[in-house]
Amino acid sequence: MKKRILITFGTRGLGQRIAKLLGDEFEIFFASSEEIPSLLLNSGKYFKLPAGLMPTYAHEVLKISLDHQIDYVLPLGGYEFEPLAVAKILFEEYDIKVIVPAQDVLQDYYVIENPPKELSLALLVDGKSLIDDFTTEHPGLDGLFVVSDSGDDFALCAVSKD
Repeated sequence: MKKRILITFGTRGLGQRIAKLLGDEFEIFFASSEEIPSLLLNSGKYFKLPAGLMPTYAHEVLKISLDHQIDYVLPLGGYEFEPLAVAKILFEEYDIKVIVPAQDVLQDYYVIENPPKELSLALLVDGKSLIDDFTTEHPGLDGLFVVSDSGDDFALCAVSKD
C-alpha cells in the first residue's frame, strides 16, 4: 500500500510540481486555505483549511490527516511552518510525519519562494530525500529544500505570499 502525503497549497505550481515528483511512490492529497474549486473539493483529494495563522490550523491539519490516514504532511506556505513545527510532536503521536524543520532551527534557514523549475528540489525526511537517493550529513533534517552544489547549504522552499 502506498504511503499518503498531504501537500498544502496544493493548487499552486510548487504543490503540483512536488506531486508529479512523488506520484509514483505516494498517494497524493492536497489542502489549502485558498479558494478551491468545488470540482476539486468533490474529488476527495482536496481539502479546505483555515489560514495558517489561525490558532486552530494545526488541529485542522491533524483532523484531515487522521480522517484520511495521511502518513506525511508537507506544508508549503511559509506562515504554516511555525505552527506545524510546534505541533510536530503531536502529529508524531499518531505516526504522522510533518515535513518541516524543527522549531528550534526553523529560523536558521533562508526561504526561497516559488523556486524556479531548473533548481533541483530535495524533499528531506530525517535527512533522506523522498524524491531520489540524496542523503545529507544533517540527520533529522525535514523539509522541502533547494540544496547548494556543494550539498552543504539548504534553502527552505515555500509558495509566494501573493
